[in-house]
Amino acid sequence: MNTAAVEKIANAVLYEGYMLYPYRPSAVKNRQRFNFGVVCPQSYSAAQKGSDPWIMQIECLVQGFAECPLEIRLRFLQLVARSVEKKLAHTHTNETSFAPVRILEVDGQKLYSWEEAVEREVAVPLTTLGELLRLPQRHPIRSAPSEVLEALLDDKGAIAGRFVRRQRAIDGTLYAAVHPVAEGVYRMVVRVKNSTPMDDPEGATREQALMHSLVSAHLILGIGGGEFSSLLDPPEALREAAAACRNIGAFPVLAGEEGQRDTILASPIILYDYPQIAPESAGDLFDGAEIDEILSLRILTLTDEEKREMRQSDQRARQVLERTEAMPEEQLMKLHGVLRGLRPLKEGSR
Repeated sequence: MNTAAVEKIANAVLYEGYMLYPYRPSAVKNRQRFNFGVVCPQSYSAAQKGSDPWIMQIECLVQGFAECPLEIRLRFLQLVARSVEKKLAHTHTNETSFAPVRILEVDGQKLYSWEEAVEREVAVPLTTLGELLRLPQRHPIRSAPSEVLEALLDDKGAIAGRFVRRQRAIDGTLYAAVHPVAEGVYRMVVRVKNSTPMDDPEGATREQALMHSLVSAHLILGIGGGEFSSLLDPPEALREAAAACRNIGAFPVLAGEEGQRDTILASPIILYDYPQIAPESAGDLFDGAEIDEILSLRILTLTDEEKREMRQSDQRARQVLERTEAMPEEQLMKLHGVLRGLRPLKEGSR
């Protein structure tokens, strides 16, 4: 498996929609993020009559022998609510207390309440086609709740406030199985369920449900000594079996270098077989159907105040700004249109 190439695409999927231009919390379109690959709690899904799914499932075709080793990885983001709190002054007591605010200014720096994200991965212990054929496997998806405090100091070293980062529980299951289709051909099923309990799913907002959800969830499958079949362009003998594969919330495509068939990326974003990151792209800009040149130029035209908010709100947004501002002119020129995949015209065609 070409791990480097697959990881680049998988990371682009992981952070697609994480933050959108102009990359500031005050922008309306950044007040509700993460629209792709959300697997929410079952109880919340039921309360929404299934409009928000609690299951992600992929089915794909694989050819090989019983001894062929299989790799199965689930990757997703988990949201962390970062609240900023201002220290309250008590003139008659020595007590210290804090009150939540949307923005706290400390020595000219504005600090924002925001939603961060941490990367999660669930890897199934190495198994084989034969083992999954004999006995399906179930693996827990668990993340415990947590709360972390970070003091915010002014230039004199005094506490001006604090960040409070809260992470909610996630509890789910990853199921994997293999079913025979024909001699040496199998249908592989991987199903992800989010069964995290919620206190009041009927009254919960989507923002509250997202704190218990798998976000940007996707799967990476690998096989040694065998190969996966394309569901977009399957061999004639497998077309009927490919059409019978049922996928929910994600679709599996071949990944890696073109022609390789040992890796599948199942993405909530529509992709074709062998998706690639353009070599001219300096890094992820998080925007769907992004045009690097336009977004880079737009970032450079932001006002100083807009750049300050972008820099102070989120670590990844700050990295985008710093990378864009440091981009040499020749790199920017490379983004200005590239021709790829030209083929000779057949004789007699117009």
